[in-house]
Amino acid sequence: MTTLYARFAAELDAALDALVAEGALPAGLDRHNVTIEPPRDASHGDLATNAAMVLAKPAGTNPRALAALIAPKLAALDWVEKVDVAGPGFINLALTEVTWRAELSEILTMAAAYGRSNVGAGTRVNVEYVSANPTGPMHMGHCRGAVVGDALASLLEHAGYAVTREYYVNDAGSQVQTLGRSAHLRYREALGETITVPEGLYPGDYLIPIGQALAAKFGDRFVGKPESEWLDLFRERTVAAMMDMIRADLALLGIHHDVFSSEAEVQKSGKVAAAVETLRANGYVYEGTLEPPKGELPDDWAPEEMTLFRATEFGDDSDRPIRKADGSYTYFGNDLAYHYQKAEKADQLIDIWGADHAGTVKRIQAAVKALTGGRTPLDIKLVQMVRLLRNGEPVKMSKRSGSFVTLADVVEEVGKDVVRFTMLTRKADAQMDFDFAKVVEASKDNPVFYVQYAHARIRSLHRRADEAGLSLPEADLTLLDAEELALVKLAAQFPRVVEGAANAHEPHRVAFYLFDLAAAFHALWNRGNDDPARRFLLPDDLAVTAARLALADAVGQVVRNGLGIMGVAAAEEMN
Repeated sequence: MTTLYARFAAELDAALDALVAEGALPAGLDRHNVTIEPPRDASHGDLATNAAMVLAKPAGTNPRALAALIAPKLAALDWVEKVDVAGPGFINLALTEVTWRAELSEILTMAAAYGRSNVGAGTRVNVEYVSANPTGPMHMGHCRGAVVGDALASLLEHAGYAVTREYYVNDAGSQVQTLGRSAHLRYREALGETITVPEGLYPGDYLIPIGQALAAKFGDRFVGKPESEWLDLFRERTVAAMMDMIRADLALLGIHHDVFSSEAEVQKSGKVAAAVETLRANGYVYEGTLEPPKGELPDDWAPEEMTLFRATEFGDDSDRPIRKADGSYTYFGNDLAYHYQKAEKADQLIDIWGADHAGTVKRIQAAVKALTGGRTPLDIKLVQMVRLLRNGEPVKMSKRSGSFVTLADVVEEVGKDVVRFTMLTRKADAQMDFDFAKVVEASKDNPVFYVQYAHARIRSLHRRADEAGLSLPEADLTLLDAEELALVKLAAQFPRVVEGAANAHEPHRVAFYLFDLAAAFHALWNRGNDDPARRFLLPDDLAVTAARLALADAVGQVVRNGLGIMGVAAAEEMN
């Protein structure tokens, strides 16, 4: 759809083109930084533009003088009621009531498509998220990144991008070797041996059924045998079982990935060597030694010649090792090859990482820039951990997991929609408390409840009208008053919010907007508490009732569309 803001941008461009044709503006001015947005103070109008502020200096004039030239062009538009030049040269506009009534009709007509756009123009975006090591069930640290990544993918799709949802399975390295050994221990336990989980192995009960399955499959074939006979087999089967568990946990949140890529497969495919040779061909790798660690040197430290990537040429703090002296590749070497693999099929890459990986952001962005010649941007969003509370007190750990509260336990207690919405009520890089008591609290202080309650109230209106036997005429939107049209103006910002959130890769903006929209709706609803004539349902005035129900339906549609992006079902009623 073409948003109201996009339509005005086209009219503003036409006005500027006219000034160029008249010789009042030089041709070729860069309009990239010209914005159109709602004024911070609603009393200043409906739209504001900084065009005169941005273009005045390169045009060789002052902002107010240029604004005085632009304003009459905009005032001549039939959908503009008033134009004012404010302060140093901002242009504020008030649009006609006809315009806002038309936008209300547009919401009702577009329905589920309202807010969708083609700003992404089919650009291929790979969003990689979760990518937890397959060594245990999903926990709430994984949950936040999972929801942020999934909501971002949905948001980008709404804005016209072609999105691939990807999970990188870290199935190579010491942690999955340890997993295989831990499963072998549970396998022996399933065959009747009394075991004690030693330090360094995974203690969680979730490995018990995997051990039982291995015992059922292989009997005592691998009891007392050397690791060389069973470790690779047990590792592969246990990783596969853990990935089934992880998929099931993610499904509880409504999350499904398009692609699962294997670190082990990246290594076996020769892609790491290919990526290194691509870098070498461009002069970005060399053989050398790193500077010694800062501070006191370890007793066993000695300089070793390694294959190094010139990361400092791309903004990193130091050059980074790709291959060790013994010929094996570093984790960074594997990671850059994996990103190179993703970049072969995408125009943009987005990674959702835990905040504990902040130290590796610059190096992998540098590698992607070097490997793709800067053609494929990589945005890395860091997600802070979640602190679990119950009535303000820290939640005890889970026995099943061995060390953490599982995602499945949390979803079972409060529900998918509460978990998903709550994960988006703060910026991803801000600390978050998840209090089991507060996220289900029926109060304005709980955004989940407040937005859902607004939708439930809206859905109740038609039920109540039917119960009262009201036969409503076609809605006459001219009967809506100024306060009601103000709600239309807020609802009409939704497409702009979607585009802005998609461009910034910030799905939490949708949650913030829905809370503001819900608050405005509740305020309109509550005016009927003091004045019955301001209620939505007026049995003695069916014309006004029909108009107000149309308004409520439009707000409800926007709420549903926004919740849909977040992966949250809209409540039909609140118990």
